[in-house]
Amino acid sequence: MSIAIVNIGDSHTGDAAGNRIAGDAIVCADDRIAWIGSSADVRPADHQATVDAAGATLIPGLIDSHFHNAIGDFTPRHNAIGYLEDYLHGGMTRAISASEVHVQGRPYDIVGVKALAITADRCFRNFRPGGVTLHAGSLILEPGLTARDFAELREAGVWLAKAGFGTFESPMDYAPVVKAARAAGLVVMCHSGGRMLDDTKGKIGAEAILAMHPNIAGHVNGGPSALDPEENARIVAEGGDIALQVVRAGNFRSAIDIAQRALDAGCLERLLIASDSPSGAGMLTYGMLSLMADLSSVGPLTARQAITAGTGSVAAIYGLDAGLVEVGRIADLLVVDAPDGSSARDAIGALEIGDVVSIGVAITDGIVRYTKSRNTPPPSRPIRVRDRAGNSWQVGSR
Repeated sequence: MSIAIVNIGDSHTGDAAGNRIAGDAIVCADDRIAWIGSSADVRPADHQATVDAAGATLIPGLIDSHFHNAIGDFTPRHNAIGYLEDYLHGGMTRAISASEVHVQGRPYDIVGVKALAITADRCFRNFRPGGVTLHAGSLILEPGLTARDFAELREAGVWLAKAGFGTFESPMDYAPVVKAARAAGLVVMCHSGGRMLDDTKGKIGAEAILAMHPNIAGHVNGGPSALDPEENARIVAEGGDIALQVVRAGNFRSAIDIAQRALDAGCLERLLIASDSPSGAGMLTYGMLSLMADLSSVGPLTARQAITAGTGSVAAIYGLDAGLVEVGRIADLLVVDAPDGSSARDAIGALEIGDVVSIGVAITDGIVRYTKSRNTPPPSRPIRVRDRAGNSWQVGSR
């Protein structure tokens, strides 16, 4: 199957420099980006569908690196079904489990936590609600897990782990277990800030995070209560390659502080934008877009930097074959625009004045999943999708 996207206006490849694509057209073949070039060279009859972006902006699909899935398209946290597919309408084309901690009756024993991670990993390999890819099966670190357990889990395909929800007596007790998990090849996120669940113990502050040295400091701007500015300064300055994940469900003032410190330190590649949702803050369908708009309008980032923090930087930290608009990459793409009625001229401008962008078309694995998001306003431009037979429909107009 192939689709073409033509008449692209502005664009963002997802890379750290915020570069535009080399042209105004893309062809996707099967699940990959096959070609980038000029719209003049595209023959619509050669493709199952052609998206006319009408000058709208193309960006990579968003990757939410802090997503609280359970089993299936159901969240016990809010007793809601269909939430994963709904998040696609907020621009999230791919998500990474922050552990299946909200599974009802979750186990705490070693056999149980291993089984839960393997089960979630296997289930979401075969389940793609709405076309969303969910990297599930994040091992909840518990006392008693050994290097042998981590090796067995890696052999079984589990590659994610989460510190902060286990039954350790002290946050510092996680340090050797996190190091053993990382040594076995697992990508480890740790909870940051005050405790969220009744069965966890104590705040996880800068001292513990630096001792653990996880791959990602999860919701480093609070989940929900944040670290103080001095702790933020330590994690940025002393954390080395620890990713600094800021989330919509956290403390926005702290998110601004962390983003500014990363910018000043020249380590913006460590900054990730995520949602931490669904959580106690609710179901934040377009939480990533909302935080991008806030950090671009009243925060220290440009819109292009914010987009990178929700796409290419996430892909780099987690080693994903997505998040960048490059030939050969997975074709997870969004056609976005300034919302109808916005004073901005395009999607980049909309983010910079604090408007949540309109999503005209969402593509995952090279397949058009929807035209016109049901959760964002109509786009300014008359984006159209046309099939090979010439049938077309307009996404939005001003």
